[in-house]
Amino acid sequence: MLLFSGGQFFSGARRNFFHSLFIALQSVLRGELSEDKMIGRISGVLLQKAPPTILVDCNGVGYEIDVSMGTFYNLPSPGENVTLFTHLSVREDAHTLYGFGSLEERVLFRQLIRISGIGARTALSLLSGMSVPDVIQAVAHQDTVRFSSIPGIGKKTAERLLLELKDRLGSHIDAIAGTTASADSRTDVLNALLSLGYSSREVNAVIKQIPPDISVADGIRLALRALLKG
Repeated sequence: MLLFSGGQFFSGARRNFFHSLFIALQSVLRGELSEDKMIGRISGVLLQKAPPTILVDCNGVGYEIDVSMGTFYNLPSPGENVTLFTHLSVREDAHTLYGFGSLEERVLFRQLIRISGIGARTALSLLSGMSVPDVIQAVAHQDTVRFSSIPGIGKKTAERLLLELKDRLGSHIDAIAGTTASADSRTDVLNALLSLGYSSREVNAVIKQIPPDISVADGIRLALRALLKG
């Protein structure tokens, strides 16, 4: 880093899964907030975009921030305001600031870099190739092929990541396995977003944009993109 810079309508397993996921993410987030961390959020004017790095002006100071491609694709145009949750990585030879469009993405990033042998670049690469719902779906299905398709992640690393993430994200993550497209998938998407902490007003505004026959994972991804765009 350079200083130039509701009621729920789920039933059964899926309701338990999204509740457990929400509790797990909130628990991790509370633990993070209790630690001494610097620069947890940046708001300012987006000056430059050169993937994976962006430059954000915050009160006259420009911050170089590395972002996942998922976050990058949802950024506004240069000259517009942007807000990102951040993680500051401090090493002897470099201070690097990583940015995320959502708290959920940052939580997953921090969980990934706590796994032995997984660095920030590998974690960012995974989040560039998979959205938060995609990762959750892959973990639920223990989808080694999906994880190993990400550059820098081999089969054995993918297997280890899937097992450790399953343990970290809660025992009920198995409940999403078998979730398929259905006529009421928008209801599942709605309740998933509510479980992740979004308000009814926010969710109802974007749920109309979701096709009724879309899979839950794809529906969540589309809804999150819409919510991030505001």
